[in-house]
Amino acid sequence: MKSVPFRWARPIAVLAAVAVVSSCGLPHVGPNKRQIYSGSVQREGDAFIVEVNDRVSRATAVTPALGFSQSFINAGQLGSDTISAGDTLGLTIWENVDDGLLAGEASNATQLEEVQVDGAGFIFVPYAGRIKAAGNSPEAIRRIITQRLSEQTPDPQVQVRRVAGDGATVSLIGSVGSQGVYAIERPTRTLSTMLARAGGVSITPEIAQVTVLRGGQRGKIWFEDLYEHPELDIALRGGDRILVEEDTRSFTALGATGSQQKVKFESQNLSALEGIAQVGGLNAGTADPTGVFIFRNEAPEVAEQVLGRNDLQGAQRLVYVLDLTKPNGMFMARDFVIRDGDTLYVTEAPFTQWSKVISSITGSAGSLNSISSLATSN
Repeated sequence: MKSVPFRWARPIAVLAAVAVVSSCGLPHVGPNKRQIYSGSVQREGDAFIVEVNDRVSRATAVTPALGFSQSFINAGQLGSDTISAGDTLGLTIWENVDDGLLAGEASNATQLEEVQVDGAGFIFVPYAGRIKAAGNSPEAIRRIITQRLSEQTPDPQVQVRRVAGDGATVSLIGSVGSQGVYAIERPTRTLSTMLARAGGVSITPEIAQVTVLRGGQRGKIWFEDLYEHPELDIALRGGDRILVEEDTRSFTALGATGSQQKVKFESQNLSALEGIAQVGGLNAGTADPTGVFIFRNEAPEVAEQVLGRNDLQGAQRLVYVLDLTKPNGMFMARDFVIRDGDTLYVTEAPFTQWSKVISSITGSAGSLNSISSLATSN
């Protein structure tokens, strides 16, 4: 058997390397543009591929609607001192006669030091009967008692004071400066002032959400909106529970970006351009700026606006495409809103795969040349 001449060893090695490379797959960070487009509905796939433009950006700019119901907004502010169930009151009653209803002959004043407000919010005063105390101020209670006693004794004088109890209170928990139970006082009758009383929020204000629980009702608002839109601020009620927590929305970044990770939102509204910046931008050595994709399950009403159809049923898989190299590409990325659960994926540039092929070929050819050299030397 004749040996292969040395001058043919290198071309044969190169051809063998090409065969090896073509017979096995090269590593990828994910699918390329051609593979993504092959999964489109137009090619019998199950996803709609949509190029982002101004109309698409407007149709998809859906952000979480946070705010309070009318029952929260229409609630008036409490007085400076409101009595609550469980409080203990002290009453002093003066009668303008020597032998009054309550006072003895030696004194015209009567002290009632331990008058408990029951669970239903009422107190009992002799000769005045059962009186609604919870929700009223001491002054309002004084007027009620005076009116009822005046029907039985001339010109009674009544004093009402709180002996024990905090009155109307709220509890603050979560990411606030100081968690605890706070009384609703004259300076802290609204949500914003109560938050200030507790030391404000201890997380980034742009992503802070405030939830108020009142009985069986729940309302939530962005912390910043309380100050940017004062009309959204609400009056507090005794027993309100206030929770401050960080926004839990996130998106996933994959492909040729600065990092591949699950990323939390850093503001109420996050654009595609800001999302790319949050993960360190595009990978300068491998990314294809014409292949920025956002994968999303879109609600049918939004998908119909985007696609110009009215026959869709249920959530639809949409893949939005951004080309940053176009004259308005950066503007499109700035205007397109990222939403909770989105996947931001950047494809590799074609030359990246070509570089991998060349590297594999030269590496394989070098190995084969070494083998052929050993064979020749033998």
